[in-house]
Amino acid sequence: MLVDGLRALMTYRRFPDRIVFAHTEVPQPLEGQGLAAKLARVALDFARVNRLRVVPLCPYVSSFIRKHPEYQDLVSSGDLQRLLSR
Repeated sequence: MLVDGLRALMTYRRFPDRIVFAHTEVPQPLEGQGLAAKLARVALDFARVNRLRVVPLCPYVSSFIRKHPEYQDLVSSGDLQRLLSR
């Protein structure tokens, strides 16, 4: 996502049955504008539409899923238990 010439991004790796979110980055001048949340929401909606399991290695995505239970069904039960216990 490009905003004012600065790039906010999310890195991931897609597999046939799952998507692994590794990192979310928002440049400091753009922090606090909800861009990371927008990236997470779009990425998780993509996973849902494509019936992919989510592996949230990225701390931001993990936190986002904890705060937005509507996305918790995308995470396998073992990963979800670890995520919710943090």
